[in-house]
Amino acid sequence: MNTEELTGLPPGAVDHFRSEGIEELYPPQAEAVEAGATEGENLVAAVPTASGKTMIAALSMLSAVQRGGKALYIVPLRALASEKKAEFEAYEQFGVTTGVTTGNYESTSDWLATKDIVVATSEKVDSLVRNGADWLSDLTCVVSDEVHLIDDRNRGPTLEVTLAKLRKLNPRMQVVALSATVGNADEIADWLDAALVDTDWRPIDLQMGVHYGNALNFDDGSTREVPVDGSEKQEAALVRDILQEEGSSLVFVNSRRNAEAAARRLGQVSRNELTAEEQTELAALADEIRDDSDTETSRDLAEAVERGSAFHHAGLSSSQRSLVEDAFRDRLLKVISATPTLAAGVNTPARRVIVRDWRRFDPSAGGMAPLDVLEVHQMMGRAGRPGLDPYGEAVLLAKSHDESEELFDRYIWADPEPVRSKLAAEPALRTHVLATIASGFARTRKGLLEFLEATLYASQSSEPGRLETVTDTVLEYLESNDFIERDTGSDDSEGAADGAFTTAADLESGGRDEELEATSLGHTVSRLYLDPMSAAEIVHGLEDADERPTALGLYHLVSRTPDMYELYLRSGEDEQYGELYYEREAELLGDAPSEYEEDRFEDWLAALKTGKLLEDWADETDEERITDRYKIGPGDLRGKVDTAEWLLGAAESLAAEIDSEWTVAVREARARVEHGVSEELLELVSVGGVGRKRARRLYAAGIEEPADLRTADKGVVLTVLKGEKTAETILENAGREDPSMDGVEPASMGSSSSDTTAANSSDGTATEGTAEETPTEDDSQASLGDF
Repeated sequence: MNTEELTGLPPGAVDHFRSEGIEELYPPQAEAVEAGATEGENLVAAVPTASGKTMIAALSMLSAVQRGGKALYIVPLRALASEKKAEFEAYEQFGVTTGVTTGNYESTSDWLATKDIVVATSEKVDSLVRNGADWLSDLTCVVSDEVHLIDDRNRGPTLEVTLAKLRKLNPRMQVVALSATVGNADEIADWLDAALVDTDWRPIDLQMGVHYGNALNFDDGSTREVPVDGSEKQEAALVRDILQEEGSSLVFVNSRRNAEAAARRLGQVSRNELTAEEQTELAALADEIRDDSDTETSRDLAEAVERGSAFHHAGLSSSQRSLVEDAFRDRLLKVISATPTLAAGVNTPARRVIVRDWRRFDPSAGGMAPLDVLEVHQMMGRAGRPGLDPYGEAVLLAKSHDESEELFDRYIWADPEPVRSKLAAEPALRTHVLATIASGFARTRKGLLEFLEATLYASQSSEPGRLETVTDTVLEYLESNDFIERDTGSDDSEGAADGAFTTAADLESGGRDEELEATSLGHTVSRLYLDPMSAAEIVHGLEDADERPTALGLYHLVSRTPDMYELYLRSGEDEQYGELYYEREAELLGDAPSEYEEDRFEDWLAALKTGKLLEDWADETDEERITDRYKIGPGDLRGKVDTAEWLLGAAESLAAEIDSEWTVAVREARARVEHGVSEELLELVSVGGVGRKRARRLYAAGIEEPADLRTADKGVVLTVLKGEKTAETILENAGREDPSMDGVEPASMGSSSSDTTAANSSDGTATEGTAEETPTEDDSQASLGDF
């Protein structure tokens, strides 16, 4: 089907696609159009990576907009939201507007009401439903990207419930679900009342095979010789081989440490293939990475990048990940060694994908366990980019003939597993049951069960009564923690509008149904997007506090909630944090488990370790020292700080809700962790452009509050801030009548001034005048501590 044959799109859309080089639709795209994608029909497209799923989404959304509607594109990752927004913004040239929303779970993002296409994560859409965003009722088309992630234990239930709620809110809405090829795409299509496009067609050939010895054996029976020299690693030989054809490589490994080690080794291969121009560009890229964060992880990444290699894992900051991905897409970087996070949808294809590690540690299995077929196929699907690669190759590595045969049977010839709902797990259900009640989607027990019957779980369940049993357990938990109230006073007719079927329990009670209503506290918990168990932990901790909680006490409290991924204890650390526990036991909120309850006590200590990291950050400990002390990457630190800021903000709202006297203590702890500063710097960091390092230097120079910036000697300010442009901006933000630095000379200051920060450096707090403070014109300070 030619693009010229497309109808029902906004004027100018076809011309735009043609300008992008799209003259003819891929077969799956044409099949989607024939199935009614541009006519408002529900559709599930289960097609391989790089086979045109986004075009199917675009055609569906643009046709909905042309009919006067509004479209929502749901993505699993924030990085994907940014990627898709950039892609869809091109539609503005023919009058279709796009907006993106991913954070701030308390906001209804009303400004999006004027946008034709909205891009959001599933969690953000769920929060919009909870907070009653009116514009959701205007949706006529919703696209769910990577819908197979419903199978994910952590994020899948949110996507599943969100789709069910949107369908109930807008019964006539078109649903387009995009998926990898999975074992039960037909079940997903049946659940969504959708037509199915299920194909393994790809725009370029993908050969899958196993490398063993000196040979690469493919699924079509062909063989390619790739010799391994001496002690060389298999992946190094494979990377060198494809580089000689000017192709790039993705190498998937099972841990961060392995990704970093592989990137170092493979840099020795890629550096030999770099042109002088590429070396210059890579050196500049490495400097950007170093500027982003002054940590060992950043320096290691920069060193690899200079050689044309990189690693990619969740420990990197989001900006570092973006720099690596963009450079790889531009073929400036030749090889990336990555954990499986890179296979989760971000557009980073390579000519050759090498799955080095097909096992990873699984605590539930007590050791190393094979990856799922679907996950390996997702990695392999990254091989080959249309327009750049004549073919794609996906390779598994074997150490023996028997293992080679096993890998063919386990992954090459195997079909992906079916997608299974994880909604009935109690942690997921308690969150979504409360939200369903609080947002008014169900006002009775029967209505709640009826709503849950519209989920994928209900359509897949083979256990009669399982959903009902788990739901009742969750309702009891929510009631016992004062999140909901239950009333059995209504009769069946009163609840008829909310639920159409009668359960055995209803019959036993004479046909009476149970009314459900969220309490004021329950509404607050749902609006804050908290796991009810997190809220209960926080509320009980605040209620049990006899004295004003310390920062560590509050950081430990939020660190032991289900919403915080706490640090785990390394070998020997149970003793270290056990000693810290006994030293500071009086500061910790709530009832500590007995040390004889080994699992619970270990969790308590792991939360204490996480809380201590946050305390170190709020005490101005240097970022590099923190990442080294806790063996984490800059991305991990930023994630912990962001999560703690969110949870403490929620704790502040909960404290106000229960009339706690500790609201101010929570507010101060949140502000300190947000800015990474001691209490005396909180006023200074409220000035735009003043981060933790600048605030400490200003304070050491006697400038202790914003008012001081309005009267301080400009020469002192210039010396402390080390840049005229920066100084002018900060003085203007502080309200200085004349912020200009024209003609101002830096003041001569002693050792107690800008090069000295906190008095005591023995604990690694922000005390050093380091090389990172070397004066520059804009003093841009791009690390976490500076913003």
